[in-house]
Amino acid sequence: MHGANLGTLLRTCDAVGACLAVPPFGWVDEALARGNTLRQPSCVHRVGSPLQWLADERRAGAHVLGVELADEAVRLADLPVARRRTVMVLGHEATGIPPEALDLLDGAVEIPMVGTGLSLNVAVAGSLVLYKLAGLL
Repeated sequence: MHGANLGTLLRTCDAVGACLAVPPFGWVDEALARGNTLRQPSCVHRVGSPLQWLADERRAGAHVLGVELADEAVRLADLPVARRRTVMVLGHEATGIPPEALDLLDGAVEIPMVGTGLSLNVAVAGSLVLYKLAGLL
C-alpha cells in the first residue's frame, strides 16, 4: 500500500541475511529506491510470475510460510527458527495473501495483537517474522 514498505523490507532482509523476491509491477523499482538506505547492492529476486515462482520454490524443497490469520497458524512466539530454505509470503495490508497463493503455503504464522487494530504494517509484520525465522529474536 505504501511504497516505503518494500525498501524497509529490503533493509530487514539485508539485516538477517535474506533475499527479497519482488513481483514485476511498475511501482517496484521506485518503492525499493524510496525505502532503501543501504549503501551496497542487496539480494533482490525479480520474479516474473509470483505464483509460479512460489510453486517452483516449494517443489525445490523450500518451506513456504505465509504471514496470515488462519485457523492452523502458528503464533509468532512459537515459530521455530528456519532450518532450511524458507520463503515468507506477505499479502496486501488490507486484503491479505491472495487466495490462489494460499494454496501454495506449507503453513502460516500469525502475530498476536491485543489492541484494536486488525493488522500491522506489512513492513513491520514481515520484519518481525524475518527476525524470528533467522533466530535473532
